[in-house]
Amino acid sequence: MDRQELSIAGSSWLDRRRFLSEAATGLGSIALVSLLARDGLLADTTTDAVSAQPKIDPTRPYAPRPPHFPARAKNVLVIFCAGAVSQLETWDYKPELIRHDGQRLEGGPAVTFQGPAGNLARPQYRFRPRGETGKMVSDLLPHLGKLVDDFAFIHSLTSKSNTHGPAENFLSTGFVADGFPSIGAWVTYALGSENQNLPAFVAIPDPRGVPQASVNNWGSGFLPAEFQGTPFNAQKPIRHLAAPAGIGPEKNLAARSLLERMNTRHLARHPGDGHLAARIASYELAARMQLEVPIVSDLKREPAYILRQYGADQTSNPTKAAFARNCILARRLIERGVRFVQLFNGAYASGGKLNWDGHHKLKEQYDVHGEILDQPVAALIEDLKARGLLEETLVVWCTEFGRMPFFQKGARGRDHNPHGFTCWLAGAGVKRGVSHGATDELGRRAVEDVHLLYDFNATILHLLGLDHERLTFLHNGIRRRLTNVEGNVIREVLA
Repeated sequence: MDRQELSIAGSSWLDRRRFLSEAATGLGSIALVSLLARDGLLADTTTDAVSAQPKIDPTRPYAPRPPHFPARAKNVLVIFCAGAVSQLETWDYKPELIRHDGQRLEGGPAVTFQGPAGNLARPQYRFRPRGETGKMVSDLLPHLGKLVDDFAFIHSLTSKSNTHGPAENFLSTGFVADGFPSIGAWVTYALGSENQNLPAFVAIPDPRGVPQASVNNWGSGFLPAEFQGTPFNAQKPIRHLAAPAGIGPEKNLAARSLLERMNTRHLARHPGDGHLAARIASYELAARMQLEVPIVSDLKREPAYILRQYGADQTSNPTKAAFARNCILARRLIERGVRFVQLFNGAYASGGKLNWDGHHKLKEQYDVHGEILDQPVAALIEDLKARGLLEETLVVWCTEFGRMPFFQKGARGRDHNPHGFTCWLAGAGVKRGVSHGATDELGRRAVEDVHLLYDFNATILHLLGLDHERLTFLHNGIRRRLTNVEGNVIREVLA
């Protein structure tokens, strides 16, 4: 072959000096690898990202799978307060904010997310010491305040976005952009489920509507579709589960039997068709759900004292009663081994009327939202504890970001603050009655043990026996994971 016909890269190998140099480097690399292998210093290939991917039988995608290491928690209950709850009105006590009420924040921003900044504003609720630990919690949430000895607070979380939709994405999926799997999808992809008659992952929307990022919070992204969350609540059953009108049980069973025979025959002719096997598994789960879901959703089976404990019998506040029924549904799902339950409190952007987005009338609106959240969630945690379920269930209370220590100019509410806010954990594997991290004296920025939400999600996975660096999925040539290329387990809150 004429040298002119070679590519530039190919012709470079005809250079004698280049050839000898590359050969020497290659021989040296072989020698180095040999020495490292002899001394046991090479990476352990048995625990790399590829081998750590779960082996999933497409005919049984929800079958239980072992974690990477012994787990402290078997399942997860996420209580997601949409709209960005103010840490300064709930969990993060700042006496200096009371002292500086009405003053300008020296060196503070002139303009924030929604406009000009006003003066510093004291917490709109009184804080009191609660429990044996004396944790300061506001009067907004007195029922939850009684349970602080069970909680591990993380006061120094930060987000990558100050906009509700992208911030919900970041909390739920680890990415601000759309299209990535939610944490519930990652967990069920890794571990499957203990109950083969119910979805492995259930999202329970608030009775007022879905959150700002909607299905992104429980979507499967680029993971197989069977790992997405199934949305339903105590008011709205699972869509398309019941047989069509006019189709009785006998006809429904006959149609399912025919479909099963046809699919089985086709699968026998195409044994490697994983997509068909997964579709068959999905149909079979739907058939089992037709029997199981009406039972788990039938809250009439609950005794009157449980309805009263949760506030589900209140006629004076129908939204609270509806949310309380969602809380009971969450407990019934956890009770039956559903791996991941996501319970939403608050809906989409609405000027703070339907969620915690308190820009203009924070106190007036939080009076409403606190009443809806407090008793039902406190009863849910107490109920899990009384039934022994808290020993194996990780409870996560979270919100997408926090609020500024000053009011917006001309308003009585706080603007978005992704620089420091509070979430908490409770239950399996979590230290009881601790507070980790801190914001500054006015509650504006995290300054001690600062954690991006990557760390929060890495900790949740860790308690389920999952290494966030090993739980991966190859997508478009990139080995993706929930925590991107970041994240550290917050070990200070682990029991």
